[in-house]
Amino acid sequence: MYILLEDEYVIRIPPELLNDNYSDAVAEASKSILEGKLVDIQEGQKNIGKSYIVSVNSIEMKGEGTIVHGDGGVYQSIKYSALAYFPKMQEVVDGIVVAVQKFGAFIKFGPFEGLLHISQIMDDSINIDMENQRIVGKDTKMELKVGDKIRVRIVALNLSSSSLSDTKIGFTAKQPGLGKEEWAKKENVNN
Repeated sequence: MYILLEDEYVIRIPPELLNDNYSDAVAEASKSILEGKLVDIQEGQKNIGKSYIVSVNSIEMKGEGTIVHGDGGVYQSIKYSALAYFPKMQEVVDGIVVAVQKFGAFIKFGPFEGLLHISQIMDDSINIDMENQRIVGKDTKMELKVGDKIRVRIVALNLSSSSLSDTKIGFTAKQPGLGKEEWAKKENVNN
């Protein structure tokens, strides 16, 4: 889910950004450092997970910047608000199939990518057609291929790193209302 996030951070403004307008330099450095970053979300003193900063909306400088000898940059404390994506366990998300492998399909949703394991795709035996990048149900002939839109539920979530590439997300499509839209129509006709 998307959330509005407010937090504080210390930004390093590199020397090449320092010019006549210091607040513009702080804004530029803040956006380039924070946008696309995974940050911890706190609820009181408790860490409840990580979110991905999509867009920094506002920046407020806190005090004066600090120059560190031998560095050349300025360290500035800021308070910011941002739009962030915060995936949660059991959340239902819409995504796009970006790759098919022998063990399942990779689904991209928002800034994240996760695995829909073959055991979680459908209640049918599966044939995997690697050449055409598709997965087909043997009896139902339901098909999942690269580029398809699919609705899945998050059933495994590990965002322990601060890097998007290290995230581990697992999905299921084996519950009512999940899967491709055509699958639900096909099930309603068969029932």
